[in-house]
Amino acid sequence: MWLYKGLPCDEIDITKYVAFVYLITNKLTGRKYIGLKTTISTKIRQIKGKKKKYKIESDWKNYWSSSEILKKDIKELGEDNFTREILYFCVNKGSANYLEAKEQFDNRVLENPELWYNGIINCRCNYKHLKLEQCK
Repeated sequence: MWLYKGLPCDEIDITKYVAFVYLITNKLTGRKYIGLKTTISTKIRQIKGKKKKYKIESDWKNYWSSSEILKKDIKELGEDNFTREILYFCVNKGSANYLEAKEQFDNRVLENPELWYNGIINCRCNYKHLKLEQCK
């Protein structure tokens, strides 16, 4: 289950928010992970010989991170020993990328590997794409 502001979150308006920044915490050790997940996926189907793109809800409800170290701990310790918290809902991918990197830098995740699962900060942002005032 995902939490947002301390309350369960099982629905996201994917017409409004295309991504979110999240925090996963190991309840046993306190070790954490900051990441980003998109709420929509683009699929392609062929109609009358032409390829058409369409959007569907992503696998965000069952998503646990791209970190192999974190996924290994979740498999060994069980999902019940971890919390998943949504920090920000974002209206575009640029804002989500920026907020994910900002949280990672602010928390100095690479400097404290014993406290954080994050092993890399990967970000490419353009100020023209930021719409932070529309994120919540």
